[in-house]
Amino acid sequence: MRWLEQYWYRISPLHLVLWPLSLLFALAAALRRLLYRSGLLPVTRLPVPVVVVGNLSVGGTGKTPLVIWLARLLLKRGYRPGIICRGYGGIAGAPQRVSPDSDPRLAGDEAVLLARRAGCAVWVGARRAAVAQALLAAHPDCNVIISDDGLQHYALARDVELAVIDGERGFGNGMLLPAGPLREAPRRLERVAALIINGAALFPRDTLPPGAPEFEMKLSGGTFYDLLNPGERAGPERFARQHVHAVAAVGNPRRFFDHLRELGISFVAHPFPDHHAFEAADFGFAAGDTVIMTEKDAVKCERFCNEHFWALRVDAEVDPALGELMLRKIGK
Repeated sequence: MRWLEQYWYRISPLHLVLWPLSLLFALAAALRRLLYRSGLLPVTRLPVPVVVVGNLSVGGTGKTPLVIWLARLLLKRGYRPGIICRGYGGIAGAPQRVSPDSDPRLAGDEAVLLARRAGCAVWVGARRAAVAQALLAAHPDCNVIISDDGLQHYALARDVELAVIDGERGFGNGMLLPAGPLREAPRRLERVAALIINGAALFPRDTLPPGAPEFEMKLSGGTFYDLLNPGERAGPERFARQHVHAVAAVGNPRRFFDHLRELGISFVAHPFPDHHAFEAADFGFAAGDTVIMTEKDAVKCERFCNEHFWALRVDAEVDPALGELMLRKIGK
């Protein structure tokens, strides 16, 4: 994220060079979308409602906590949801079930975290439609599918689209890849059922397309658990007089570091690339010091952790009106 903040979130002379490539990317994305919508490329329609949770920007916006929140909401309301995802950070190609004990090197870190927190079936694979069909075959009682990070996967028909926007970064410099962070133009969001803004909206609100209702979301949490003994919990005061290293291999590590600072924890920050495959050698800097990380990173470090490794548990706090909107949409 350090170089992205300098590149995708501002305008420089280099963007003038890359702008023609961004234009080609935009044309290719629009053509692909048109081919699916016109029926020239096949679209799979499932026998159950499909809710897609995605975003326009490359990088973390908070989709995974929102998916967990949505799955739990549906369970409370009597639905039997199932979650499908690509399994980024893993190597799964063919559809496969993910359990809380699955190897994140195979299934991906986000998928394993979802299997532990969402309370429902989680499947991964390269093709969303095939993954969803495999999940439904294995879990015939499933009556709604949640597609994690599937906004641009048009081969799978969807009934509801939710777009998550990072409140701090917004749409960056507003340009498409490679000159900017966007996969599609912001006007694409005119077609979604709802916009969920994660955190305080610091970007210009007039960059949001008209039409879709907006809902607020924030990530909260102040409880840490020991990776070696997950039943052991602690508050931020435990780390008050310790030398702490904070580790994050997520799309927006700064959000995690800011969260720790808000909890009053002093630390040395160690950002890693998103979905980084951690090994014990990555923690040579710790030398017995306390290490704090995200839940997503924790699932990758349990193989070699010690009693000094801790993870911060976070939950999405979402406007309840979003839940009511969702229930109306899938209940049609």
